[in-house]
Amino acid sequence: MRRPAIQRILGLLLMVFSLTMLAPYGVSMWYADGAGESFLTAFGLILGTGVLLWLPVCRVRRELKLRDGFIVVLLFWVGLSLSGAVPLMLAEHPHMRLADAIFESVSGLTTTGATVLTGIDHLPRSILFYRQFLQWLGGMGIIVLAVAILPLLGIGGMQLYRAETPGPMKDHKLTPRIAETAKALWYLYLTITILCAGAYWLAGMTPFDAIGHSFSTVGIGGFSTHDASLGYFDSPLIEAIAVVFMTVAGVNFALHYAAWHSLSIRAYRGEEELKTYLFLLLGLAIISTLYLYFSGTFSGFLNAARFGIFQAVSISTTTGFTTAGYHVWPSFLPVLLLFASFIGGCAGSTGGGLKVIRILLLFKQGMREILRLIHPNAEIPIRVGGTALPDRVVDAVWGFFATYVAIFSFLLLALMATGLDQVTAFSAVAASMNNLGPGLGDVGANYGTISDTAKWLLSLGMLLGRLEIFTLLVIFSPSFWRP
Repeated sequence: MRRPAIQRILGLLLMVFSLTMLAPYGVSMWYADGAGESFLTAFGLILGTGVLLWLPVCRVRRELKLRDGFIVVLLFWVGLSLSGAVPLMLAEHPHMRLADAIFESVSGLTTTGATVLTGIDHLPRSILFYRQFLQWLGGMGIIVLAVAILPLLGIGGMQLYRAETPGPMKDHKLTPRIAETAKALWYLYLTITILCAGAYWLAGMTPFDAIGHSFSTVGIGGFSTHDASLGYFDSPLIEAIAVVFMTVAGVNFALHYAAWHSLSIRAYRGEEELKTYLFLLLGLAIISTLYLYFSGTFSGFLNAARFGIFQAVSISTTTGFTTAGYHVWPSFLPVLLLFASFIGGCAGSTGGGLKVIRILLLFKQGMREILRLIHPNAEIPIRVGGTALPDRVVDAVWGFFATYVAIFSFLLLALMATGLDQVTAFSAVAASMNNLGPGLGDVGANYGTISDTAKWLLSLGMLLGRLEIFTLLVIFSPSFWRP
C-alpha cells in the first residue's frame, strides 16, 4: 500500500469536493435565505482538511496500484459522507444531529433518496438545492468526475475507475484513455440533465424545481423539493416526463454514449440486457395498472394507468419518486414493487439494485442447470447477446448474489433487534441496499422515527449498495493486505 500517494489523492479529492459547497452558497445569496454561512463554513473546513492532507505529500508522484484504488474509494466515500453532513449540521434550519445529518448525506450521495426530514417545503432554498445536487453528483459517481480532473494534476485514474464503476464488466472503456472516458460520460450525463430540466420547465415547473428535480431524476435519486414529491405538481405531463427520463437513466450509459457518438440508435439494437430491462418495466407497469383498476383503488382506467405506470417505473428503477402512497396500496402490489427494486437498472447506469444483467445471468444459469439434469454430459454455454460468457463471469455473479443475501440477512436481523417490525426492517434494508429510498411500514413516508442505531446500519447498507458490496468488503479480506 502506497500511503503517501493515497493521502495525496484524498487531499486533492476533498479539495475538489469542497468546491461543491459554493453552488448552494450562491443559491443562498440569490434567495437571501440565511443559510449561506453554513455552506461557506463547510467549504473552509473541507478545503482546509484537504490541504492538510495534501501538503505533506504534495511532491509524491507515484501511480496507484489496484489495491490502492480500492482504499481510496472506501476512504473517500467515508470522508465524502462526513463532509456532506457538515452544512446540514451547521445550518439553523434544519439543525440536524450527527446521525441524521450523515444519514441524509449518505442517502443523497448514494442516490438512495431516503430522508429523515419533514416539512421539506419550508426549508431554505439553498438546503433544498444542496440535497438535490448531492444526488446528481452521486449519480454518475463523484470519483469518475475526479478521474477526469486528476490527470491534469499528474495522477492516473484507471484504478479508481475500475473500483468505482458499477456492473460486472468493469474493464470496458468507451475511449482509449480513462480521462476521456470519464469526461465523455459526464458530458453525456450533463446533456441529459439539461434536457430533463428543460422539459420539466416547459411542463410548468419553476426553474428552481425543474433543475432540482432533473438532478434527482437523471441521478435516479428521488429527493424532491416538496414533501409530496412529484405528487405536489399533480401533473400527468410532468409525471410522463419523469417516466421517460427515469427509464433513460436506468440504461447503460455506454449504450447512450455509443448512440450519441455514432448519431444512430443501432447501438441499442440486439442488446439483451436492455431488452430485458424494458420488458420488466412494461410488465410491471401493466400489472400495477390492471390491479389498481380492478381493485378500485383509483376511479377510472386512466387514473389507474397514470399512477400505476409512474410508480412501477419509479420504484423498479430505484428512483423513489412518489405521486401516491404506494406503501398503502392493497394486497401484494407494494411488495411486488419493492421486489422489483432488487433488479434495479442496467449495469453502467445510475440505477441501484442487483442490476438487470446479473438477474439475467442468474436466470440463464438456472435454466442451464435444468438442461443439465436432462443432458448430464452436454456442454451448454451461457450466452448474452450471442456471445458465450466464460464461467468466471457466471461464478462472480453467483458470488455477488450469495454475499448480497448474507449481508441483507445480517442487516435485517440487526434492524429487528433495534425494535423495528419485520415489514419495516425488511423494506428498510431493501430500500437502502438497492438505493431505492421509500420503504414500507414505518419507513413508508420517511426515516425520521427510527433509532440512531438503525440509521447507522442503514447508512452502511446504502454505502454497500452504492459500492456494490465487494469494493467495500475486499478491504476486510486478509489476503488484500498481504504483500
